[in-house]
Amino acid sequence: MAQGWRTTVRHYNFSCLRPEFDWLWSWHCRWRTLLSMSEQTPPSQHSSVQHADVYTHGHQESVLRSHAARTAGNSAGHLVPHLQPGQHILDVGSGPGTITADFARLVAPGRVLGLDRSPDVVAAARRLAGKQHLNNLSFAVGDIYRLDFPDGSFDVVHAHQVLQHLSDPVAALKELRRVAKPGGIVALREADFHGMSWYPAQPELDEWMDLYQLVARHNHAEPDAGRRLLHWARAAGFTNVTPSSSNWLYATPEQCRWLSADWADRVEKSSLAEQALTYGLADEAQLAHIAEGWRAWGAAQDGWFVMPNAEIIALA
Repeated sequence: MAQGWRTTVRHYNFSCLRPEFDWLWSWHCRWRTLLSMSEQTPPSQHSSVQHADVYTHGHQESVLRSHAARTAGNSAGHLVPHLQPGQHILDVGSGPGTITADFARLVAPGRVLGLDRSPDVVAAARRLAGKQHLNNLSFAVGDIYRLDFPDGSFDVVHAHQVLQHLSDPVAALKELRRVAKPGGIVALREADFHGMSWYPAQPELDEWMDLYQLVARHNHAEPDAGRRLLHWARAAGFTNVTPSSSNWLYATPEQCRWLSADWADRVEKSSLAEQALTYGLADEAQLAHIAEGWRAWGAAQDGWFVMPNAEIIALA
């Protein structure tokens, strides 16, 4: 569906359309330029000593609301069967800490540490741990490329929806492997944006997909991380890897309304919106247009949205 629209954009001459479509022509030109950039220099080649990665989503309330809906059950089902009481877990990119808190309950009295690079998000996660009286759970600020732990420190190292935002996912994976005990588990899960599908057709959602791809790739990130996850793990030196996949499905009217309201908000009130404006990839009118399309899609009574996720259990 979205691919067909993009094919049309790449090959149709929009200059013949009426003047009010000038913005579409300019967007087309920006798309062609950045598409060429992404084809010439894959995200993993943009690594630097500092790894000054830009987080496409940001940490605004509209984003954290979505992330706080994640649990071990709906987001780490591939890992849960491997968890046992007494294990020590490192959760990298733990965000608001809802998945991390579930881990703490599953492995108690083992200790769980959630790591995130945002001090504000870490502070919020600590408040969550306090409210839930999880004495075996803690959170700290950290850098996935330079983990401040000795080799072989953890039984399980987990990262959920993290690698897609990195300029050098292989370097990060090598660091996750380093801090896992020999024979320990490194568990990963990544969405694949171009693998997402929806019904009914909504042109503004095609525009959302194209814009998200442009912003993420401008940040030297990889929004289609899921299909690359196994490749990255092999490149990082893992040899014993079990791949799997699972979906997030939104198919009830309540689920579709929630998803549409969340993304409509994020399109206008998150770092994604700020970056799209700063990079010159959209203006406020275009963002409002996409947000309204999300709301229109969410009003359908037969809506369907699938977000595919790739997963791996890798032994260190």
